Amino acid sequence: MRSLEPEVGRLLAAQIPRLRRYARALTADPDEADDLVQDCLERGWSRIHLWKSGTDLRAWLFTIMHNLYVNGVKRRAARPESGPLPASHHDPRSMGQEHGLNLRDVERGLAQLSPELRSVLLLVCVEGMSYREVAQVLGVPEGTVMSRLHRARERMRRWFDGDTGPALRRVK
Repeated sequence: MRSLEPEVGRLLAAQIPRLRRYARALTADPDEADDLVQDCLERGWSRIHLWKSGTDLRAWLFTIMHNLYVNGVKRRAARPESGPLPASHHDPRSMGQEHGLNLRDVERGLAQLSPELRSVLLLVCVEGMSYREVAQVLGVPEGTVMSRLHRARERMRRWFDGDTGPALRRVK
């Protein structure tokens, strides 16, 4: 393993921008996202012997990150925190006004999604992963990925259209 350390380090380092982007989208808090990336990289480094050479390192790391995030959400739900909510990490004044408003709307729309729907939407649409890769990362069947993606996109469309009520089906 000693002789492979520099190569493994480079492989892991190459994934940092993708991991950071996914973590920020999941958490909506840059500090929490950085902690999540750090935990993911530490876990990946310490368990690199479990990664099968020739398989997708990105998917393996995203699986680790997803599991860390879900475990953190469950842990926080079991022990609610008190105190002020963190301020948004984006300052719309530093960007163009319309861009800032659009970004805020996307963040609010994503926040309305369940973690399962948000994860699928981010992995497919932002990270460009295939349905098969997302299914491996999340540990669900490919069909589940497709249905979650459809529901996430529909909810985001309704969010942008201003329809935040429950989806009702018409029965004849």
